[in-house]
Amino acid sequence: MPVRAHRLIKILIPLFLTGFFAGGFHGSSAAQGVVLYTPYTKISVSPGESITYSVDVINKSGSLKSADIILTGLSKDWTYVMKSGGWNISQISVLPGEKKSFELQLQVPLKINKGSYHFALQAKGLSQLPLTVNVSQTGTFETELSTAQPNIEGAANSTFTYNVTLRNRTADNQLYALSAYAAPGWNVAFKANYKQVSSVNVEANHTQEITIEVDPPDQLAAGTYKIPIVATTSSTSAQLELQAAITGSYALELSTPQGLLSTSLTAGDDKRIDLVVINKGSAPLKNIDMQSAAPANWEVSFDPKKIATLAPGQIAQVSAVIKADKKAIAGDYVTNLEARTPEASSKAAFRVSVGTSMLSGWLGIIIILGALSSVYYLFRKYGRR
Repeated sequence: MPVRAHRLIKILIPLFLTGFFAGGFHGSSAAQGVVLYTPYTKISVSPGESITYSVDVINKSGSLKSADIILTGLSKDWTYVMKSGGWNISQISVLPGEKKSFELQLQVPLKINKGSYHFALQAKGLSQLPLTVNVSQTGTFETELSTAQPNIEGAANSTFTYNVTLRNRTADNQLYALSAYAAPGWNVAFKANYKQVSSVNVEANHTQEITIEVDPPDQLAAGTYKIPIVATTSSTSAQLELQAAITGSYALELSTPQGLLSTSLTAGDDKRIDLVVINKGSAPLKNIDMQSAAPANWEVSFDPKKIATLAPGQIAQVSAVIKADKKAIAGDYVTNLEARTPEASSKAAFRVSVGTSMLSGWLGIIIILGALSSVYYLFRKYGRR
């Protein structure tokens, strides 16, 4: 046989065999006339996740087709159910030229190795749909506590709020006891579904969102403090370490050197009052503004009006000048003085007793004496008649 003819035969024989088997396969498929279709045949998931496939059974033949629907190629650790119209199904019938749809709900095991898993959905004796699930990581089969923000910064007299996710990766429902191991003086509260709780019930392979509110001691020094959180059952547990970065506490006190919060003055006069502003917190205070609220037509001024900075424990001397309304009648009045910053403030309510001036007093006496003299004169002149 010539060399060229021999080479041609070697090329044609494989092509012929391929065409024969391909033709035979498609002919068989066409003879059955049933196609299983879903748009996503290869999916990547994590252990314990649930996958829902929407599957169409298409009848391309000219006769009614009925078949058992089964899933093959998976171990018994995988569970699945097929549903249509709210019912579980195992067999389906399709009229000629029509299609029917159903859902395949597949549960990936919690305890599973990372890798690709191949299986097939079958309309038994009629059609087959290959499927692949890529498991992205090895299953842990345990409990997890996690948060996106484990470290929060704030003042010691603030409340620190953490949002935590508790994930039950076990195969059973679990009742978790919640505990916090904070230092003495710290208050820690757990909330689930807007209610304060000490335990939560989490279904298998489900999560529960938990809010943790942490209230540190008000006079706590600046620094970073750790708050270990634990969720535990008789068979599993998880822990998470939260951190509170304390910038210090903010507290301010306004008073007088002797603690006396009352004074007296005459209507229209003014009086100078010595004040002390004390930083009672553990963090510096800046831009302390002096303010007042006095009766109508009264005047209050401060020296200085603003304190630039005040270190923890430091005392600043301030004087206030209170001027009463010249028409003020005798009596007690209240003037509110305040030292204020964005972080803290303190008020001092001063009781001011107002009296009349000496001149007004003498004028009153003269008027009274004049009135009495007039009465006496009239009595003397007309009394005997």
